[in-house]
Amino acid sequence: MSAEVIAHYGLGYAPDGWQPLAQVFQPYPNTALVDTGMVIDNEGRHYDRFRHRIMFPIRNPRGQVIGFGGRVLDDSKPKYLNSPDTPLFDKGKNLYGLYEGRAAVKEAERILVVEGYMDVVALAQFGVGYGVAALGTATTAEHVKILMRQADSIYFCFDGDSAGRKAAWRALENALPQLKDDKSLHFLFLPEEHDPDSYIRAYGKAQFEDALLNQSKPLSEYFWEHLSDGIHLNTQEGKAELVKTSSPLLVQITAPALAYC
Repeated sequence: MSAEVIAHYGLGYAPDGWQPLAQVFQPYPNTALVDTGMVIDNEGRHYDRFRHRIMFPIRNPRGQVIGFGGRVLDDSKPKYLNSPDTPLFDKGKNLYGLYEGRAAVKEAERILVVEGYMDVVALAQFGVGYGVAALGTATTAEHVKILMRQADSIYFCFDGDSAGRKAAWRALENALPQLKDDKSLHFLFLPEEHDPDSYIRAYGKAQFEDALLNQSKPLSEYFWEHLSDGIHLNTQEGKAELVKTSSPLLVQITAPALAYC
């Protein structure tokens, strides 16, 4: 990771140990540390939430730090740990990398949603600075509203495994009521063994962006392809089943043109 990317995203390190923050904040604990989730209060015993982890500051649209994500440096579990929801931070209403990527989003005229912090940072390392990530949660309707305020073209690229595909479908479901005729949503599915981080490291920026722009599926294509999977559409029963499964989703679309997808 280059020093430039580390500085741009404000990456850091939380030392090992139970109370490293006591060396910085006195008194320890204090109300602010507990209320922001930096310190855990376990029946009167206090200790730092983040220990021996790479730290990813989470900023609001004004650039203010409102929470953190932490990634382990070994095989410990959980691999990723996030700040809890607090009066300052609601993971369902914030996206990692949104503030840092604002210039790149404007220049590229698109925004890319990936699964994790490391995906965002790895993409930026290779010159794809318009990536953002949901914060340990599925893409929410509020996330979609935020994304649509940033760009007209929104791309989703999750891990190539089954969990990544489930995340993609959940994003589509939550996007349906928010769709607008002047916004486009696309879904890129990587090979099963890859996530955005590993893919761009293996193949580079040019091939990643070529896949993003030329191999991703428009929302309507992905919608019908997913729902018709396993259904025999050459039979009346199959057609009826598709109507049954698609109707509750289609009625959520209020965009005039898209309502007929």
